[in-house]
Amino acid sequence: MIIFPAIDIIDSKPVRLFKGDFSTAEQVAANALETAKDFEKAGAEWIHMVDLDGSLQKKRVNSKTFIEVAQKTSLKVEIGGGIRTMQDIEYYANNGISRVILGSVALKNPKLVENAVKEFGDLIAVGIDAKNGYAATEGWTEGSDTYFIDLAKQMEQIGVKTIIYTDISKDGTLSGPNVKQLCELNEAVSCDITASGGVTDINDIITLRDNKLYGAICGKSIYKGTLNLKEAIGVCNG
Repeated sequence: MIIFPAIDIIDSKPVRLFKGDFSTAEQVAANALETAKDFEKAGAEWIHMVDLDGSLQKKRVNSKTFIEVAQKTSLKVEIGGGIRTMQDIEYYANNGISRVILGSVALKNPKLVENAVKEFGDLIAVGIDAKNGYAATEGWTEGSDTYFIDLAKQMEQIGVKTIIYTDISKDGTLSGPNVKQLCELNEAVSCDITASGGVTDINDIITLRDNKLYGAICGKSIYKGTLNLKEAIGVCNG
């Protein structure tokens, strides 16, 4: 299982939110690049980054920050937030980003996802963020009547290989991931499933690993010190 340490960005600064609420934004580090280098030193191969400004503004906002991490570290960068067009995807693909996460557009414009998969293949991942099992969009500010499993099956059918699943009620809470929904999703589709939201400590990592998840995104647990990144990577590589 791959450990994805996370950096969410508002105004070029690393922050964490509580349950996706922008009013709870807390700066957790001084600088994204230096934080990424710390993750690199701990043995991380990937980093998960989110353009929170982009999620709200529906466009690329903090792209320079992500490209700097991709160019100045050995980390593979996956980036989500504010990616709405083929031009956005192409921009990141041409600037060293290893994976582009399509979120709101997966629900609102599945044809774009289909076209993106045809052109960019495994570069494309889909982020499914849900409240009570139903997909939410636009920086989690809008709900829907689409069940997360149904959306995942639709994405699988159009060729998506990687899905990042977030239970919004768990995100930033340090209350443990929603293992039940993650396992349900892992069994429902053939896609690689990355767990996002709620990871607290090494026991959560072991549980996700033992349930054959592809990856786990860890944010607040690293910043708050409840999870040692190096230990988590070791447990997954051992």
